[in-house]
Amino acid sequence: MAVLGIDEITYRAEDLATCGKFFADWGLRLVAERDDELVFHTLNDCVVRVAHPSRAGVPAGIEDGPTLVEVVWGVDSEANLATYAEGLRDAPGYSVADGRVRCIDPNGIALGLQVSRKRAVEVEGAEFNTWNRRPRVNRSAPIYERAVPIEVGHVVFFAAHREEAVRFYTEKLGFALSDQYPGRGSFLRCAPHGGHHDLFLLQLPSGKNGLNHVAFTVRDIHEVIGGGMAMDRCGWRTQLGPGRHPVSSAYFWYFENPAGGLAEYYADEDELTGEWVPRDFEPGPTVFAEWAVEGGIDGFSRRPHGADAPRSGFLTDRSGETDR
Repeated sequence: MAVLGIDEITYRAEDLATCGKFFADWGLRLVAERDDELVFHTLNDCVVRVAHPSRAGVPAGIEDGPTLVEVVWGVDSEANLATYAEGLRDAPGYSVADGRVRCIDPNGIALGLQVSRKRAVEVEGAEFNTWNRRPRVNRSAPIYERAVPIEVGHVVFFAAHREEAVRFYTEKLGFALSDQYPGRGSFLRCAPHGGHHDLFLLQLPSGKNGLNHVAFTVRDIHEVIGGGMAMDRCGWRTQLGPGRHPVSSAYFWYFENPAGGLAEYYADEDELTGEWVPRDFEPGPTVFAEWAVEGGIDGFSRRPHGADAPRSGFLTDRSGETDR
């Protein structure tokens, strides 16, 4: 059996106009607009849905206010979907309809499974010249004026029932543990071979359930930077970034999302196989981020917020100097 990744997510939010502007600026493609719902696609047709609370059938969610209320995972075949359906019969909220298996996970999140509807896409990311490997010859690295996310790469929830949820995803859906904060957090990937994590469950001392963030995959670090500065120019607020996670090696930039939680651009996560041995980490600022820019980068000055704007001419030029 194989879960391939996230096929669709649904946010619940009242202010559809603001959410619509956010996701359009984020780089998603609007494919449907109704009074009570907006539907966006990523580059590979992963679905991002924003539903008004009044819309019929919107899951209850696990917290008040704007938040993520459903995650639909893509499966590789009808045969494997049927196998998952059989294994989930005893799960709360179980149903099968319209090609989708639904239930509620131990953390209270609405979960769906369907044969993946995402399409294969060809994208060209940057090539990096290192000391001993120099594939980029007679070409400049790309500069992006905005981001166009390829897909929804992972979701992160605060989970009061983290250990029970980890057992559910590993035993029922075949997920694999990548790394963990013992007793606090679990990084899970959909299959033994894949990116570092598709789901991260974080247990807070308060026992809070809720959304932390949704992460959108982009091509490379240059698109993380270009997309982040474009969002800044549009007036959206950085929570943290750009920066780099030591645990997954990924570059990140987090923004406050009016649809709930945070939205993250990320690129260059580790690729793991079944031979990977999960590691234990102790929480700390240098574990979360090897480096990070507090407050983001100003999209106009191309410098951290509060820094002096660059001047025209060479940076080495000094006012009042004359050639000698």
